[in-house]
Amino acid sequence: MRRWSMRLGALILACAPYATLDASELLPARDLAAESRQAAAAGGPLIVLYSRADCHFCRAIEKNHLRALLRDKNYGQRVVIREIGQDRDTPLRDFSGRNTTHARFAAASGIKLVPVVAFYGPQGQPLAEPIVGARLPDFYQSYLEAAVEQSLRQLKSSR
Repeated sequence: MRRWSMRLGALILACAPYATLDASELLPARDLAAESRQAAAAGGPLIVLYSRADCHFCRAIEKNHLRALLRDKNYGQRVVIREIGQDRDTPLRDFSGRNTTHARFAAASGIKLVPVVAFYGPQGQPLAEPIVGARLPDFYQSYLEAAVEQSLRQLKSSR
């Protein structure tokens, strides 16, 4: 009995880090081509938050708006949201399948100031105007939902 309880305790400790993961946590982008196809298969856009580690506006948009969008019954199952760190050398595969980094991709995409929330289709085509900056916090969710709706219309019309 003691051996069984020690094994169970070890199993619980091994799984503990995964128990704290929030289903609405933003993941770093890894393969934009695959992630945009995943979003399209779900019927929605790939949404990318361009951010920096030292950007408190980026964290606020992530926490207050993008995570909420993932939990929203109207949008959560239809969108894929990823983060690209403008200041990170995290490996990334771009929409064409080429290897790059978060920082190089952000620079090649013309991202100078963050936060930027961009909306992409299955071939990496922009679907709506990016939301640049934090804008007015009281209206940010409306800006975000309007861009998602425009993206959904663009995807529907391109089929």
